[in-house]
Amino acid sequence: MEKNTARLRRAKTTRAHIRKLGVARLSVLRSGQHIYAQLFTADGSKVLASASTVQADVKEGLKGSKNIEAAAKVGRTIAAKALAAGIDKVAFDRSGYRYHGRIKALADAAREGGLQF
Repeated sequence: MEKNTARLRRAKTTRAHIRKLGVARLSVLRSGQHIYAQLFTADGSKVLASASTVQADVKEGLKGSKNIEAAAKVGRTIAAKALAAGIDKVAFDRSGYRYHGRIKALADAAREGGLQF
């Protein structure tokens, strides 16, 4: 099985489980150069907040955009935006990626920022 196909299969089952929970979903996309985070409504129809290493305010003061420090800054930013939107409890959708490295750093920073997973 191809690597990306397997990742998408894992993501599909996770999203089906999150849909049953009925809480907002914090989704992560990891590319080779950047990391993106989006906060969706419980039904997935609307994006409530987003943060990524492409944004100028997040990119400011970072050495690079593909390291753990950058992922942690994205996590803190998305947590602040979620709390401003009135969301404090979310389900973490790691999109089929292993909970390791940049994904873990983003999740830990979001928890420190006030989000409950």
